[in-house]
Amino acid sequence: MANASVAPPEVAPVETEQPAEDSSTQVESPWVTIVWNDPVNLMSYVTYVFMTYFKYPRAKAESLMLDVHQQGRAVVSSGTREAMEIDVTAMHRYGLWATVQRDQ
Repeated sequence: MANASVAPPEVAPVETEQPAEDSSTQVESPWVTIVWNDPVNLMSYVTYVFMTYFKYPRAKAESLMLDVHQQGRAVVSSGTREAMEIDVTAMHRYGLWATVQRDQ
């Protein structure tokens, strides 16, 4: 048996048309995690949770905590639905009331 080496044929690149943008392939709007005000948790604890879990600096964590306290809610994270469900579960483990919803 002889070892014959055959070079692969050269193929010229083919130019194709760009597909027209289809509205059905638009990126979904992100999802958000909302933390709601409750009568149980101290403001200092909520700040601590935001700093610990989300790694927010104190100033941002306090600002979000004040939104929760004064406006009744704050959007604390955004991303894919799966990631926001993980964040909501984490907030529940810390004892905070949180929900996930599609960003408006």
